[in-house]
Amino acid sequence: MEILTASWVLPIAAPPIPDGRVAVDEGRVSWVGRAGDDGEPRGPVRHLGPGVLLPGLVNAHCHLELSHLAGRLPLGAGFVPWVEGVAGSRGCYSDEEMRAATLSSIAFLEERGTAAVGDVSNAVGHLDLLAASRLSAVVFLELLAWDPAQAAASLQWAEERSAVAAPALRSGLALRVAAHAPHSCSPPLLRGLAERGGPAAIHLAESPPEAAFLRDGSGGWKEFLEGRGLGHVVFSPPGASPVFYADSLGVLHPGLVAAHCVQVDAADRELLARCGVHVVLCPRSNRNLGVGTADVAALLAAGVRLALGTDSLASVETLDVLEDAVLLHRSFPGVRPAAIVRMATLGGAEALGLGELGAIGPGRRAALAYAPAAGVPDDPHEFLLSGMARLERVEIR
Repeated sequence: MEILTASWVLPIAAPPIPDGRVAVDEGRVSWVGRAGDDGEPRGPVRHLGPGVLLPGLVNAHCHLELSHLAGRLPLGAGFVPWVEGVAGSRGCYSDEEMRAATLSSIAFLEERGTAAVGDVSNAVGHLDLLAASRLSAVVFLELLAWDPAQAAASLQWAEERSAVAAPALRSGLALRVAAHAPHSCSPPLLRGLAERGGPAAIHLAESPPEAAFLRDGSGGWKEFLEGRGLGHVVFSPPGASPVFYADSLGVLHPGLVAAHCVQVDAADRELLARCGVHVVLCPRSNRNLGVGTADVAALLAAGVRLALGTDSLASVETLDVLEDAVLLHRSFPGVRPAAIVRMATLGGAEALGLGELGAIGPGRRAALAYAPAAGVPDDPHEFLLSGMARLERVEIR
């Protein structure tokens, strides 16, 4: 038994607690409150000092296997040229380089108080690295195949790859099959995933080129596909938004993790909320790639369930999701700071189905983070989103 105390404790699912205390027993929270509250257990007290104690962050959308591309792609030329850069980089780096960069990213996440990640992967060659870490993770095995003739083979490959990867999994590490995006997966592939209860995740309504391609075939994506040798594929644009197009193929379902959702309108937001989709916002990546800004206030007003992610080091400077929360706060000062902190913690845990994480409460895992402060913050949420806070992992003794 150990009792941690700080000038503020943020349970997330309950109001902030000044001079709060958290009792931890065998890796789980057994009690939360203030000194003298009912049920306070006895045990050694560890004073963390002035600052904020909160649940570990959840980075609900990242690409660890792209960590080797940090600083290597231009970000100002537009979305399609950036995708061309990512695609063109494949095969240019050794497995050793890629694994070393991935391992470095995992260490960074752990050090900066991240408890869990939603990691999108095309190869899942780093499951052993995640298994050896202290992170919880849902790894999304991403399918990407525009040619309808490849749909059956892609689905079969996903089944076989999942079976091969199964022995590398552990408690807190899961593998789920996902789709890349509506404009990069053929309709038969998306329908096939839907028939199997998925996809578990998808990039959705991220960029103007995606929206334009599905609307009328314009926007530069057709030329990208032709450049990849897919000009023979016949596709009739549905004349619908990415959200409505995905829904027409059965892709939207309760629990779907949809990254970005920048190019959405009121009807799209209502549909996302009605279908129970979890939307993961990636504000720094969206800014860096020039694809627009998700209307966070409107998404919240529509009842859409929100989480936060960083995307990959190919499009952002760090995998610290707190930096995305800070940018979101600056971009939407009218959104309650507590709501943004929730997105970075409990919202992400809910999106990934990690019920033991994202909040501090009895029975939950004691995967905790701490943000030290120079003095006692007046408002813990404002402090976390001020740009001055830096989280660190709390080691449980």
